[in-house]
Amino acid sequence: MLSKIRLGIVAELLTSEWVAFSELQRALDASQGNLGAHLAKLVDAGYIEETKTFVNRRPLTQYRLTSQGRAAFVAHVAQLQSLLKETS
Repeated sequence: MLSKIRLGIVAELLTSEWVAFSELQRALDASQGNLGAHLAKLVDAGYIEETKTFVNRRPLTQYRLTSQGRAAFVAHVAQLQSLLKETS
């Protein structure tokens, strides 16, 4: 089963162009280390894109869903729907 945090990350990114690390952390109520590890896995898989900049001399890391990530999510939802139909 897909990780609850990874699913939450994708859900947050589905409706936004870019989302800051701090916004994801607040929305998912995850620790920095745990969230960072999950984000790294999604970046490595090509499902999300990461950008790092500075705003007022403070680091700002933002993420967005890639087309590959969106396709993987759609496939996951389709698989869940198929399982529901089988059990009905």
